[in-house]
Amino acid sequence: MNEFLDEILAYVAFDDDDHQRLVALHPVLAPQFPAIADAFFAAARARADTAPVLANADEAMLRQTFVSWMSSGLLGPYDDTFVATRARIGCKYVELGLAQHYMITATHVVRRAYHDRVVAAYPVPEVHAVDASVDKLLDLELAVILCHYHQDADARVLAAERQRRLEQVEALQTLCAGLAHEVRNPLNSAKLQLELAERRIRRGGDERKLVEPIEHAGHEIDRLTGLLDEFLAFAQPYALDAQPRDVVALVHDVIENDRPLADLHGAELRMVDARGPIIADVDAAKIQQIVDSLVANAVEAVAPGGHVSVAVVPLDGHVHIRVTDDGRGIPDSILPRIYEPFFSTKDGGTGMGLSIVHSLVQLHHGSVQVDSSPSGTTFDVMLPRSRLS
Repeated sequence: MNEFLDEILAYVAFDDDDHQRLVALHPVLAPQFPAIADAFFAAARARADTAPVLANADEAMLRQTFVSWMSSGLLGPYDDTFVATRARIGCKYVELGLAQHYMITATHVVRRAYHDRVVAAYPVPEVHAVDASVDKLLDLELAVILCHYHQDADARVLAAERQRRLEQVEALQTLCAGLAHEVRNPLNSAKLQLELAERRIRRGGDERKLVEPIEHAGHEIDRLTGLLDEFLAFAQPYALDAQPRDVVALVHDVIENDRPLADLHGAELRMVDARGPIIADVDAAKIQQIVDSLVANAVEAVAPGGHVSVAVVPLDGHVHIRVTDDGRGIPDSILPRIYEPFFSTKDGGTGMGLSIVHSLVQLHHGSVQVDSSPSGTTFDVMLPRSRLS
């Protein structure tokens, strides 16, 4: 027999006399099982914590299991099969999301129902002995179910933790693979240019022919340095220096600084709905980094003669920074990946810009939404105006 069951049987002093009383009680209670089940589930549905769980469960199946549980509990035998049945019930409760205190209160409902029927069916001299056997049985039931409830709950926690770690490893592998791919290209290009310069030096001749490959190598090294700077900005823990700042003024400064970039692309860049000041607890440098990245992406997305607008709007305790362009939009197949590190559709793009934007917005306990169609794209950054909101 199961050692755990042996221990519990001894602890509650359950003996053959108790078993015989319960077997004799079975035909008395069996006709009442449906009514006891009705009372049991009515009590469960009346509780705010269990009603939603039962609403999403197969109650007919649960009722059948409940009646079977009552019947096998009275008849026994109390062996490995008994324990296995109770273990499955505990696992089912965990699966449904029922808290362990539910089982304690539920057992109380059964205990009272059994007691009422024992009192009605037995002469007074026998009531106490039968009631005591019922109490031992239900204490045994509760001990077995709770034990396996905890075991299954712990197993699920461990499984969830293993899955979380697996996902972290997979994300890190993807990140490392992306970094390796992006680093390899400029390194290979710089190496080839330096080898070309070396061959020309060995052959002698016009020194002016050395300038071009060396400049190319320098350009690739600068590109690699920029990539690593962006990667470090994404990977290192951010420290938030939030202070009450005028978000309209911060955004206006970014637009003025990015105006030459817009002119270079032949795009019109303007600020709309500039109803300032709008004060929010933000890190000024990081907000400007967010806006600068979104504006640069928008400017590069529009055709010559296109338009980019930026709006700062207060709404429901938040401030929204909306960057809108009238470019060709982002294809639906790409939208789910735009915040992935190293994912880029632009030639020479590092794919880190929107990843950093997303991280900085989350650091402010905000959110960023994107709405895109063939007629244009809007990024809507929502930030709480107060750090307490």
